[in-house]
Amino acid sequence: MSAAANETKNSTTTATSISTSTSTLQALKITAAKRAIGNNPQVHRRLKLSRKIWEQIELARAQAAGQQFTMKKFRTVTDHDGVRKSVEIPRRVRAWWWTTETNKVALNIRYGARTVEFSKGKSSVEIATAADLIPTLELIKRAVEAGELDAQIEAASVKLREGFKK
Repeated sequence: MSAAANETKNSTTTATSISTSTSTLQALKITAAKRAIGNNPQVHRRLKLSRKIWEQIELARAQAAGQQFTMKKFRTVTDHDGVRKSVEIPRRVRAWWWTTETNKVALNIRYGARTVEFSKGKSSVEIATAADLIPTLELIKRAVEAGELDAQIEAASVKLREGFKK
């Protein structure tokens, strides 16, 4: 086969593949949408609190099953040879609930180191039995994700940030 014939064959193959991909792209809906650079701070706070409530739900499930629940985190350590590597270590999750003097369960929702106040001066939820703890946590998680506690989360966030100011 001559060089000219090879050239013609290659250009025909390339033209066919370009027209095939063009017709394939025409089936797509092309838009000028841009990705948001950052989350809305309110949504970020909701997601942060929702993740922490999920940890509490898993901790309550583990305790009900008689197991221990720990989260994992990564820590960078240096070997005796001077090589730095990332190591997975357990992180303890502290329970947000306790048993009161009347043998009921009280639950605080925490945003960072601050307790979220549901209404003025009231920051804990009283639960009749330990069996009702998981459904109560799931209910609060749904309320957080729906944005029902945005004002309370904002207030706790402001208090938390004030602690970092000098």
